[in-house]
Amino acid sequence: MNGVMSLPGSPRRTQSVTLAEAPPLAPPPAVRCRESAIFLDVDGTLLPLAAHPRDVLVPPTLLASLVRIRSLVRGALALVSGRPLADLDRLFSPEIFAASGQHGSERRDGAGRLHRLETHVALLHRLRPEIGRCVAEDPESFTEDKGLSLAVHVRGGPEVSDRLWTRLETLVSPHPELVLLKGKNVLEVRPAAMDKGRAVSAFLEEPPFRGRHPVFLGDDVTDESAFEVVNRRNGVSIKVGDGPTRARYRLGTPTAAVAWLARLSRDRP
Repeated sequence: MNGVMSLPGSPRRTQSVTLAEAPPLAPPPAVRCRESAIFLDVDGTLLPLAAHPRDVLVPPTLLASLVRIRSLVRGALALVSGRPLADLDRLFSPEIFAASGQHGSERRDGAGRLHRLETHVALLHRLRPEIGRCVAEDPESFTEDKGLSLAVHVRGGPEVSDRLWTRLETLVSPHPELVLLKGKNVLEVRPAAMDKGRAVSAFLEEPPFRGRHPVFLGDDVTDESAFEVVNRRNGVSIKVGDGPTRARYRLGTPTAAVAWLARLSRDRP
């Protein structure tokens, strides 16, 4: 039986995901590192969600697995996150990975070059005070200013999320340069010209990712554009957690995802 998940947004930017509800998505197949480019979301995928983004820690065993996999794929491993690059570097210190931050608005490629999308920054700056006033009406929620995007972390249940969505959509919808997305306990205001799928596509056009089969692990609505890109390239798209998705495979929890990566790190060169 097929179903459709509508992703929240203004009418002109509403997205939908067609999914197969039965049978359940299978666990991912075996992956050979020598042929693969590995792309990993962080929060909710590698690390459990926390009350505040600063509260999470990267276990040494996970970091060791990622370093080993990066060696096996000859550098073709990248973090693809909603977090800023500076935050990713803090979390995964002392390692510095190729990475996409703020849903692709900033990206460090495999050669260490930085790419930033800033055409929307002036508009976002003008909207910050109004967004702040909207969020202040629900004191348990808070805004995380990432510089190139804004995350409103929602606390208080679905009714609070719906109320904040309505307020923020009223502010964002007149501006085609921006898009509002609803994730797990978060509302994201980000540039419409960039998403994780575009970031993954950019990596795949560059060494050391070019010519490899993409593998992407993600858990949230903001990862669906990357799943779509990976599927078009006959790669391996893996949803971590439950819920409708474009991904072709599923792992139940971040713990299962970390265990899968630990097995992958034992692949032969």
